[in-house]
Amino acid sequence: MDEQNNFRNFVIISHIDHGKSTLSDRFLELTGTIPKEKMKPQFLDLMPLEREKGITIKMQPVRMKYGKYILNLIDTPGHVDFSYEVSRSLAAVEGAILLVDAVKGIQAQTISNLELAKKQNLVIIPVINKIDLPQAKIEETKQEIATLLNVSPNEVLTVSAKTGINMEELLEAVIKKIPPPKGNNQDNFRALIFDSKYDSYKGVIAFCRIVDGEIETGDKIYLIQGQASSEAKEVGYFVPNLLVQKKLIAGEIGYIATGIKEIGKVRVGDTITKISNFKLSTSKVEPLPGYKEPQPMVFASIYPESPDDYDLLKEALSKLKLSDAALVFEQESRDSLGRGYRCGFLGSLHGEIVSERLYQEFGLNLVISTPSAVCKIIDKKGREISIYSPSDFPVFAEYIKEIKEPWVRLEVTTPQSFLGRVLELLESLEGKNIETNYISQDKVVLIYEVPLREIIKGFYDNLKSLSQGFASANYKFLEYRIADLVKLEVLIAGKKEEAFSKIVPKTQILKEGRQIVEKLKRFLPSQLFSVPLQAVCQGKVIARETIRARGKDVIAPLYGGDYTRKKKLLEKQKKGKKELKEKGQVQIPSRVFLEIFKS
Repeated sequence: MDEQNNFRNFVIISHIDHGKSTLSDRFLELTGTIPKEKMKPQFLDLMPLEREKGITIKMQPVRMKYGKYILNLIDTPGHVDFSYEVSRSLAAVEGAILLVDAVKGIQAQTISNLELAKKQNLVIIPVINKIDLPQAKIEETKQEIATLLNVSPNEVLTVSAKTGINMEELLEAVIKKIPPPKGNNQDNFRALIFDSKYDSYKGVIAFCRIVDGEIETGDKIYLIQGQASSEAKEVGYFVPNLLVQKKLIAGEIGYIATGIKEIGKVRVGDTITKISNFKLSTSKVEPLPGYKEPQPMVFASIYPESPDDYDLLKEALSKLKLSDAALVFEQESRDSLGRGYRCGFLGSLHGEIVSERLYQEFGLNLVISTPSAVCKIIDKKGREISIYSPSDFPVFAEYIKEIKEPWVRLEVTTPQSFLGRVLELLESLEGKNIETNYISQDKVVLIYEVPLREIIKGFYDNLKSLSQGFASANYKFLEYRIADLVKLEVLIAGKKEEAFSKIVPKTQILKEGRQIVEKLKRFLPSQLFSVPLQAVCQGKVIARETIRARGKDVIAPLYGGDYTRKKKLLEKQKKGKKELKEKGQVQIPSRVFLEIFKS
């Protein structure tokens, strides 16, 4: 127990770009975990994609030694789409550093992550970062945080993670304020899985918080929820790479190489115990409280550009699911695209990150449909049907009693100086203003209720652009509300192309119809016959464009002679084009899907 009293398990939580990764770098340097010559910026952002985008996508645990103390830190993401990563890491620790940018102050995800930490009853250490910047508003930010946490401004620490100012004081505060973990080494072994990854030799490697008991390499283990038994092939710590150890004890954060090759059997939130404990105890080992399953609200279809890559896509999605419990997918197929998967995401950035990881880590070139929010249809018999994509939408409108779509509570935090522009953007959404709160003299929180479809495409980019990056947004699902939605279909040469179908509000049907046929006219290659492009809603053509036939000068080889010879060739060409128009089929290249979906 003396050793356990020296453990401190904590996370860093904040809004995106407030300096979590830089703060982690200074901790690694200060504790000597990483030698200075090996140090590089964003050290804990191990994925190439994280470095490329400059954001944290995956939580990353690391074990540091500071004097006699063992500090287990979990670096967490800041974007709203990855809040599920944050919630899982919070369940594995006793305290949290709440990091706030001295220039931007409190922002939307600061408040959201703080609420998650409070639900776990964590000790909160408020910290202001970037105090070295000339535009830092230290006293104003202190007051904002003090008001938010209901504490004295003197309790708010100030640091510069970039230059190292006050970093030792922060580490001392972590040791002093965050309590050591509870748990008993003599109790039955229990470990909570908060993340995992796949290794072709060791099987699924489970990232665990050891709650009770201890485990050694070679111990027989049992996963209660997955009902799978195996042997602990290896146990160890994160430094941040995997470091093999003889055993792990209660209160520690480490990993267990399970040896299990069936990916679906190791789930985030499951409890690992020992087979001896599970079988011999008079009452079975009590599973630890897991995590609430995230409910994806945004769906998109993913298809491999090459049909031969279908099996690779299946394997890649299964492996990503291991470290991303919020990702869901199921098989689907379409005539024009072949076999693929309908995938569910927590938001559009989540979908973008998954698709880029599939390309970078597995070399997959993909065709991805436009993300859309899931809606529900109530039929005349009162049955509720979930609509994940336009292909699920009923053909006959008379069968539909009502349609519902998800609404969210949108919280936008903005400085006063950008209030006018931000309000203009919010008023353009199909929603309603609920309230306006002033959290300081210069900071306003605007709360709106809007349909989810209004913010999953382009909203964040527009908000950042018009506020020079100072405004931020966060949203929470509210409920499904009645909506006037219709299905927009696209006919190419008279044939329906389901891949281009959309579910849109009735008020926007003309605008959306014109846009889709104009894009198709721009990107679809011309044929030897004219190709009509039609946008259709409920059996009526609402927009049309025509791609002209590709010309061919059939009389070019003729030199002189009677005009009837030329006329005969032209008539033959005209007849051939007419037959082609009736019988010909348009093959749509995969690049056309890519252009339409991303534009």
